[in-house]
Amino acid sequence: MISVPSELLPHLGQNLWHLFAVFLRVSALVSLLPAFGERSVPVRVKLGVAVAFTMIVIPAIPASGVMPGFHKMIGLITIEVLIGLMLGIGLRLFVLALQTAGSIAAQATSLSQILGGAAAEPVPAMGYLLTLAGLALAVLLGLHIRAAQFMIHSYMLFPMGALPTAPDLSQWGVAQVARSFGLAFALATPFVIASLIYNLALGVINRAMPQLMVAFVGAPAITFAGLFLLFAGAPLILATWSDALFAFLQNPLGGLR
Repeated sequence: MISVPSELLPHLGQNLWHLFAVFLRVSALVSLLPAFGERSVPVRVKLGVAVAFTMIVIPAIPASGVMPGFHKMIGLITIEVLIGLMLGIGLRLFVLALQTAGSIAAQATSLSQILGGAAAEPVPAMGYLLTLAGLALAVLLGLHIRAAQFMIHSYMLFPMGALPTAPDLSQWGVAQVARSFGLAFALATPFVIASLIYNLALGVINRAMPQLMVAFVGAPAITFAGLFLLFAGAPLILATWSDALFAFLQNPLGGLR
């Protein structure tokens, strides 16, 4: 049996508490992290990823050296989980932006009903394809490295036990949601423009030739145009999305600080 000297027990308890406090924030963030926090990823794998990130992050976070009391411990646990969830939601909004862009594009090009239930979430095939491609691209570009740097940087923005004020938090949340919808619409702009041109042309043809069933003629055209735009514009769409994601990882607060 291995005996531990009594003078080492306080230091051991402080180090274990510091490890647990870091794990709280990291695990809450990993549960919503793109690629690593998806519904299709098993819970055990997420737990292993959270432990791995904790082992990477903890050497860069200085320990306080003092174990908090019971009441402060409960408050610290709550604050660390809330900060992790807040930052994780900010990252998860980028995945939702990609899904929303795919939904807008599918609705605009009459492709919203093709393979609509193939994913874990009810999104059209375009949204599922863009989301899967975007997550794969993010991982290939080093998402795990950027995520570890992001977690370490979060302790500079929000020190352990320091919760942002409610006005700042609400302002930040509204700005992230607005940016997410703005990014989604910007990514789907080519499909919306193609749909507008298609409907204008269809209206002119219908006025010129009322006896022609323009819907039967135009439906294959807009379907082909949507697939062509997806094929030609996916690299630019994914590059724009990944740039926005990594810009958020570098500066999650935007202009609030």
